Amino acid sequence: MGPVNWLAVGLGALAFFAVGALWYGALFGKTWQKELWPEGTPQAKNGPALSFGLCLLAELVVSSMFGHMLARTQPSTTVIWMMAFGFGGAIMAPTIAINYLFQQRTLKLFLIDAGHILVGALAMGGVFVLLD
Repeated sequence: MGPVNWLAVGLGALAFFAVGALWYGALFGKTWQKELWPEGTPQAKNGPALSFGLCLLAELVVSSMFGHMLARTQPSTTVIWMMAFGFGGAIMAPTIAINYLFQQRTLKLFLIDAGHILVGALAMGGVFVLLD
């Protein structure tokens, strides 16, 4: 097992976070809000600092696990991309799908959120490729 690249872990989490900022801001923000809250945005229970901080913490957990897997397997660049795609498309997005099915959320909301997860995971993986 090689060492975990902690710089890539931190920057990978920040890349995932940046994708989310763009995704839920300029790209799909209004559509996402309409799908999530059809009657209008509810009063926030948490302040934005807490929500964004916990989001970044969760992305650090994901990036740490990804970095640990890469350290254990020492994969090629192609396999790093495949693993990032697999993390987003075959682990995280289906997990969201399971919850959304029982919450009776819309397909449009799922596609927005799953797209964020997939693109965010690929951005994170790209950081690991660049710093490999």
